Amino acid sequence: MEKTKINLDVVLPDIPDEKDECVQRIISELNGRHGIEEVHIVNKTDASQAQLCFHYDPESITIEKIQKLAQQAGANITSRYHHLLVEVDGIRHQRQTRSIETLLNKTKGILAVSASASGVVMIEFDTQLIDKDAIFRLLTKEGLKVAESDKPSQSKVVKLSQHEHKDGEHDHSHEDGGHDEDGAHSHGGIFGKNTELIFSILCGVFLGAGFGISYIAGISEIVPICFYIGAYFFGGFYTTKEAIQTISKGGFEIDFLMLVAAIGAAILGNWAEGALLLFLFSLGHALEHFAMEKARKSIAALTDLAPKTALLKQGDQTKEVKIEELKKGDVILVRPNTKISADGIVVKGTSSVNQAPITGESIPVDKEAIADSNFNMDEAAKLDAKFRVFAGTINGNDSLEIKVIKEASDSTLSRLVKMVNEAQTQKSPTQQFTDKFEKYFVPAILILAALLCFSFLVIDEPFSKSFYRAMSVLVAASPCALAISTPSAVLSGVARAAKAGVLIKGGKPLEDLGTLTALAFDKTGTLTEGKPKLTEVVSLSNIDETELLKIVVAVEQLSDHPIAKAIVRDGKERLKDDQIPSATNMKAVLGKGIEAQLNGETVLMGNLALFESLDGNHPSEEIVKKVRELEGKGNTSMLARKGSEYIGIVAVMDTPRKEAKASLQALKGIGIRRMIMLTGDNQKVAEAVAQEIGITDAWGGLLPEQKVEAIKKLRVDEKRVAMVGDGVNDAPAMANSTVGIAMGAAGSDVALETADIALMGDKLELLPFAIGLSRKAKSIIKQNLIVSLGVVAALIPLTILGIASIGPAIFAHEGSTLLVVFNALRLLVYKQEK
Repeated sequence: MEKTKINLDVVLPDIPDEKDECVQRIISELNGRHGIEEVHIVNKTDASQAQLCFHYDPESITIEKIQKLAQQAGANITSRYHHLLVEVDGIRHQRQTRSIETLLNKTKGILAVSASASGVVMIEFDTQLIDKDAIFRLLTKEGLKVAESDKPSQSKVVKLSQHEHKDGEHDHSHEDGGHDEDGAHSHGGIFGKNTELIFSILCGVFLGAGFGISYIAGISEIVPICFYIGAYFFGGFYTTKEAIQTISKGGFEIDFLMLVAAIGAAILGNWAEGALLLFLFSLGHALEHFAMEKARKSIAALTDLAPKTALLKQGDQTKEVKIEELKKGDVILVRPNTKISADGIVVKGTSSVNQAPITGESIPVDKEAIADSNFNMDEAAKLDAKFRVFAGTINGNDSLEIKVIKEASDSTLSRLVKMVNEAQTQKSPTQQFTDKFEKYFVPAILILAALLCFSFLVIDEPFSKSFYRAMSVLVAASPCALAISTPSAVLSGVARAAKAGVLIKGGKPLEDLGTLTALAFDKTGTLTEGKPKLTEVVSLSNIDETELLKIVVAVEQLSDHPIAKAIVRDGKERLKDDQIPSATNMKAVLGKGIEAQLNGETVLMGNLALFESLDGNHPSEEIVKKVRELEGKGNTSMLARKGSEYIGIVAVMDTPRKEAKASLQALKGIGIRRMIMLTGDNQKVAEAVAQEIGITDAWGGLLPEQKVEAIKKLRVDEKRVAMVGDGVNDAPAMANSTVGIAMGAAGSDVALETADIALMGDKLELLPFAIGLSRKAKSIIKQNLIVSLGVVAALIPLTILGIASIGPAIFAHEGSTLLVVFNALRLLVYKQEK
């Protein structure tokens, strides 16, 4: 596999050489990551500075992803290499993207370019050799109009600060990546964006008029030819323009093949056939553009989710301001049935909020005000979901006051839009194959056509017939359908997923997801609720469970331990309005439990180890057996002793999600044969949870680095495996899986950045939908390839043998192009099969 080598400066103050432990840790964490072949240090003349050198596969990983991986590992890469995502107007079809990529890739300082027919261009560049303004001028020169800078999807250029080695901390600062500039002119033409379609219709009108007049007796032959020339002008205007642009850069495109064929037909006197070719080709382009616009609008709709203004509270008054003016800590008023303007925490009011635009949830979610409005802003993302709201979601029937925790450019919606736009530029393995195929196929067809022009020297036929055959082959072999077959499906698939609350970062994860046969899950917070719940209350004496629970809650409410809080919360819910006695003098005992005074008696709460090491009053074998039985089911159990008598057992457990069993059953139903749970909990707990929800394998007692090793082992056994987690603690395991899937990514910057696929809502049931959509997309891509390659494979021999002429070739060619586009658009209405 061909590799590209780049040097990324890493400033490492006070480090004498590459033997430093911190440097070696960075190298060991980055080596072997998917797409990275090798990482090593190249020393500079100054001993305190060095270069991290990455050998990587640009088809598998981008420089931006390498930067993020290095950042997670502790390396702070300097701001030399930047990533820019630019929205442009003027890309009419997928084939035009190739000429844009060719132009920019030839420019010194530009390292990688990927353009999408939806109007998004991703550029990676070296700031020491080229700046953003120069890149914008190059795009403008191509006839593209650069989008305005204040669009929410405007990319950030990430600047990573120096490596602060002295205190072991890693400081990362982010700077806005400049601004987009308006291009010199719009590509639309005199009739605006519909100019191409109108030109195509005019071409058809002139063609029809010329063809009809040619049958009127007594009319000079020059009259219909004049109409055909008019048809040539309108039908060939954009084709000629793009062919000239391509040839000027030393390339040959499909448009050029069509133009040559049309000119050849005119030379042979077949004006009507040449005009028909240009009419159908231009009409096909216009309809293709129209169809792709539907997919583009599905994605553009994300940008329109956020309101443009917000009601900022200033004392008792409110002031309408642009969302760009909002700052962290501002309080905004959201009136009933209006869109929420910013990510924030509810500080006043209760309401239900429709989060479907972000998370895909069909049912509104209840929100309430946080008790302490002076919460730590840095910890806001960790607060309960009932307090958090997102920009672009819709408030219900009551007013809310919200404290802003993220500025507009950094909101979850803004990040979502940016990443969906970026996903459009990421080429899938199939698209990479078709691009390479076309690179060699188009010149080969030109050579074949040139040779066919001289077939009259071998076959007894006039030159005009050989030339006509060559032009027919040009038309038949033009791979228009092949060029658009994969991008149209990827664009539609990404748009449909985003609508359902699933962020798929490009064609590769979209295709890979459907090939999986194994899924690895983190347990806590993914398969389970992520917080302990009171599951068992067992009385061991003559007091009933209610009295036992009163005693337990009275003692545990003196503790701030998470398990104690869970017992108190759920215990009070069970007791309802029952009076709870007051315990006093709580203290920890041997680090294994607590002791308190209740009604003049000592109450002890703790695990078996506490009572076995405390005194001679050990629990009976029957009690020990009961505790072990509860722990075997995945519970954490605690004994309660009042005075010298063991009065009961309470057990808590991180319970499985309600939807876990059904979701895993659905995954099994669609062909996922292995579902593996990876957890740091002990093996007994892991097996208990696995048995309850239907997990096939449970691997317990794993440290984070052991989870990475588990994923590597699974990749050997299963070839393709996805890691499903929260995207924070599971980032290393995700990076080593075929596809990393983050759950509950809404509001989590880390989850959005690290995962290949992000489920915006905290919902397991989105997984079967995402896998089903991927398989449907892969199926449609395969259908499109069969149609596009099949038509070309059939038409080439038919035209060479003279069985099919230019006319049938045109209809088959344009028909197949439209067929693959509209076939791909079916993904926009995909629904999961029941």
